[in-house]
Amino acid sequence: QVQLVESGGGLVQAGGSLRLSCAASERTSSNYAMGWFRQAPEKEREFVAAINWSGANAYYADSVKGRFTISRDNAKNTVYLQMNSLKPEDTAIYYCAARTTYYSVTYYKLYDYWGQGTQVTVSS
Repeated sequence: QVQLVESGGGLVQAGGSLRLSCAASERTSSNYAMGWFRQAPEKEREFVAAINWSGANAYYADSVKGRFTISRDNAKNTVYLQMNSLKPEDTAIYYCAARTTYYSVTYYKLYDYWGQGTQVTVSS
């Protein structure tokens, strides 16, 4: 059972930046692809970004492409989401998730483990 703990959320003005971290309870480097999702009030959970086990491949939602960067440090069992040029519509709870395969990465039901989420609020 992999436990995931997100951190780094907070309140930021539009145009600002935040870096989210997701620490895993066990070694994930050779076993798990990782993803970030977000959910705003009264909206469906939305894919943000995913990265394969080695970090060589990443995929982004169109809404964040060019602004967000997903990365991982396998030595620290940690995945990051660098968020730049934030917009009010980025406001949501952000979740990281882990899975053993890397296909159809936008589909949240294919992820096996989830963190508790961290709130990101972007003011206009």
